Amino acid sequence: MKKDILEKGAILQRDRETYAIAPHIPGGITDTATLRKICDVADRYGVKELKLTSAQRIALMGVKEDDLDAIWRDLQEKPGAAIGLCVRSVKICPGTTWCKRAVQDSVALGLKIDALYHAMELPNKMKMGISGCMLSCAEVTVKDIGVMGTPKGWRVYVGGNAGARPQLAELLTDGLATDDEVLALIDRIIGWYRNSGSELRLGKAIEQAGFERFRAEVLGG
Repeated sequence: MKKDILEKGAILQRDRETYAIAPHIPGGITDTATLRKICDVADRYGVKELKLTSAQRIALMGVKEDDLDAIWRDLQEKPGAAIGLCVRSVKICPGTTWCKRAVQDSVALGLKIDALYHAMELPNKMKMGISGCMLSCAEVTVKDIGVMGTPKGWRVYVGGNAGARPQLAELLTDGLATDDEVLALIDRIIGWYRNSGSELRLGKAIEQAGFERFRAEVLGG
């Protein structure tokens, strides 16, 4: 029986014959040349449908197994980490680049986080969200790690997910003044998770350890 093909970023579809693949588009930010290339490749290989995903990617649906290598070659893009035990996505709102309501530059910070962590292997899957204001368009409180902009700086949440058993993230800390402070904290969270000995999602690993213990270990107090 056919299965997902992890090394090719290919997810088996409902027909049990074709696959979906999705080039990595950091933060969902792209240009017209890339969009044209995706469309040209889709036409060339008879891709049945293009789907905008919740992870801010463009998925090519109904891809034939025999065409996978050629499509990736023609796309000349990295696969989005849509499957596997890794950082699956870093969702980013428009932030102060475009949004009139934003109070922090979520795009600049989010792209730094994406460059560091997208597709990084971890004990379980992980999703991140970066929002430039408290409207939280990147849905930070249902992400494993969520970063929210406020007028006073950055707020960091941990342990959320929107799966079969939804769980809201816990507020870890507030008022981080710089991107570097956020990046340093995320690095400590990831390090803690890797060394936790748990193979559960981050939120469940934190529950096992105890939130206050986790908080003290990653904040150093």
